[in-house]
Amino acid sequence: METLDLTFPGTRPVTRRAHVGVVASGDLEVLLWPAETTTVRVRTSVDGFGAVWRETLARFFARYPVAVRVEINDAGATPGVVALRLAQALEETES
Repeated sequence: METLDLTFPGTRPVTRRAHVGVVASGDLEVLLWPAETTTVRVRTSVDGFGAVWRETLARFFARYPVAVRVEINDAGATPGVVALRLAQALEETES
């Protein structure tokens, strides 16, 4: 089990909370809250992939520069699933 705490620049605050996904084999849960800065806590069952997490999240927040607090509970999701769940959660904050 590994926990990562990361920060990214964020300029556009989200207005609502969101929850998508489930903690299951090959999937993950994403929770978002409005915030003034972008902070991400990743709890993953797979150790040793910190660099992959950092790159995946940096790419996402470069494309979507939102200010948000994010918690991710991971059970071995691929970077593609991570980006998909984050996009789904972000969409939920706008609906």
